Amino acid sequence: MKTLGARLDAWSLHAVAVTGVSGTRMLLGFVGLMYYVSQYRERNYLFGPDGVLPHEEFRDQLTGFSLYVLSSSDVWFQLVFHVGLVAALAVTLGVGGRPGLACHWVLLWSLYQRQPALLDGGDNLAYVVLPFLLLTHCYARFALPVGLAKRFARRLPGHVRAVSVPFHNLGVLMIAAQICLVYVVSGLYKVMGEEWQDGTALFYVMRVPEFELPGWSHLVYENDLLVVLGTYGTVAFLVYFPLGVLVPALRPWAAAMSIGFHVSIAFFMGLTGFALTMIACDLVFLSGALDRAVAWLRARRTRPPQEPAEDAASKAARRTRTEAVPEAELV
Repeated sequence: MKTLGARLDAWSLHAVAVTGVSGTRMLLGFVGLMYYVSQYRERNYLFGPDGVLPHEEFRDQLTGFSLYVLSSSDVWFQLVFHVGLVAALAVTLGVGGRPGLACHWVLLWSLYQRQPALLDGGDNLAYVVLPFLLLTHCYARFALPVGLAKRFARRLPGHVRAVSVPFHNLGVLMIAAQICLVYVVSGLYKVMGEEWQDGTALFYVMRVPEFELPGWSHLVYENDLLVVLGTYGTVAFLVYFPLGVLVPALRPWAAAMSIGFHVSIAFFMGLTGFALTMIACDLVFLSGALDRAVAWLRARRTRPPQEPAEDAASKAARRTRTEAVPEAELV
């Protein structure tokens, strides 16, 4: 009971993975900003009321909610789109706090719903994770020091500030549970596929024209050993990832493997938004490593420059000159 009480006290008094969730917020904001910028020149054709999906058809097939459905005016479309772009930039830079993050979530959801054909799967995870981030101290790191949030926090009652730590830890736990659930479900779903069972799935996946990287993909799918290892290794990694993060000693290694796995997906398959969204959630498990990296960078930046070492001859000559010069008298 004492051990359980000590853990509950630590859970309610000490915020965990602050650097990790701050990195998650920054990277998810960057993914949204990248989506806005990459489609900016073609925004009227892709998302506009008179574009490839006219406003009337969009309104009839919409099953959720979207701010773009409220009006068929081009002025309204331009306003919502550019406000969303600014909100994504603010979340990336760490400006705006939780209200800005909530606005980014609503605006990004609206844009994703406006043109579902462009989505690559990372949007589903972003829908879920961004509300969880609202519970956390995700603006404590990697944010511009505007000072408004600190002044506002000082005005809050003490009991309100006290419950922020348990809510933060709850948000971190929900993000970690969500990413583990994604891995397990994806792995078990692959296990049921015949191509994943016989070790040939990677061969077929990398030959899909939409996911093929010219000049590189054939180096993988033409090698039988790489195909078999990649297919079975993917399934094993996805299924056993949650077991790896449950062990503190294995947690950074499991997260690092996941980042490498999704970097390869971004490179070979072109699913950059999906890969960056998964990597953003993996940063929750690398918070300790990120803290050490930030501390090392600060130490390197604040360390005074060292004078070059003198050899023995130079030291002896300097000592001789010092002894030969008489000391100045005190006036």
